[in-house]
Amino acid sequence: MREKIKLKQKEPNNKPIGIFDSGFGGLTVMSAIRKELPNENLIYFGDTARVPYGSKSKSTVLNFSKEIAGFLVKNGVKMIVIACNTASVFSLSELKKNLDIPVIGVIEPGAETAVSATKNKKIGIIGTEGTIKSGSYVKAIKKISKASVYQQACPLFVPLVEEGWIKNKLTNAAVQYYLKPLLEKNIDALVLGCTHYPLLKDIIQKHAGKNIILIDSAKATAQKVKDVLIKHNMLANKNNSKKLSSKLSFYVSDNPEKFKKIGMKFFNGKINKVKKINLEKR
Repeated sequence: MREKIKLKQKEPNNKPIGIFDSGFGGLTVMSAIRKELPNENLIYFGDTARVPYGSKSKSTVLNFSKEIAGFLVKNGVKMIVIACNTASVFSLSELKKNLDIPVIGVIEPGAETAVSATKNKKIGIIGTEGTIKSGSYVKAIKKISKASVYQQACPLFVPLVEEGWIKNKLTNAAVQYYLKPLLEKNIDALVLGCTHYPLLKDIIQKHAGKNIILIDSAKATAQKVKDVLIKHNMLANKNNSKKLSSKLSFYVSDNPEKFKKIGMKFFNGKINKVKKINLEKR
C-alpha cells in the first residue's frame, strides 16, 4: 500500500519542485510555474542525451522517467512535474503509484482547461506525431466531457521552434496548412499539445482567429501545480519579501552549453548555470 503524504499543516514547505522533460520544451512549463509561483524553488532536468522521447517505446520512456524521478527525489523535491507529453502518457500513472509525493503531467491540465473553455463542444488538438498517435488528449477529454475532439499532428513545429524560425514564411505556411482541417471542423478551443508550441502562440492565434481560444498546456499545468500545493498546504513561504530569492537549478544529461543557448528561447529568464549529470552512474 502506498503511504499517504504526511505534511505539516501550517509550516511553509520550501523544498523544490522537480520538473523534467526530454529536452528544452519543458522550460515553457518551468517558466509558467515560476510566473504563477515566484516563491517556489525549482529544479529542472532535461534528458538531452536521449532526446527525443516521441520515437521511443513505452518501456524505454518509462525507464528513463524512473531514473530522472529518482534523481529529483534524491534532491529533495516535494513534487514532480512531467513537463513532457510522451513521458506523461507512458509514466505518469507508474510514478504516481510508486512515489509518496504529488506527480503531475501536462495532459490532464490541458484537457480540463479545454473542456472548461469550449462553448460549442468542439475541441482541436495539435501535437507531435507521437502524442497525436497515442490519443492521450482525446482520452483525457472523453473522461470528463462528451465534446467532439479533432487531432492534427504538426511534425514541423518542433524543428522550426528549435531553429528559432518563429516568424517567417515557412512557419506561416506550416501553421496555415496544419490548422486548416481543424478550422473546417468549426472548433472553438485549440490545445497546444506540445511544450514547444507556446513559442508559436501568436502566429497560431493569427491563423486560428480571435474566436478560437488557445489552451497553453504550460499555463494550465502551472495552475494545476498551484492548486495541488494549496490543497496539500505545501506552498513555499508566502512572507518571503525578496521576489527573486527563489532558487532555480538546471541539470541535463548531455551538452550543457547547447542547452543553455537554446534554452533561453523557451525560458523567460536567465539560465546562468547548467550542470551535466550522468544518470546511469548514479
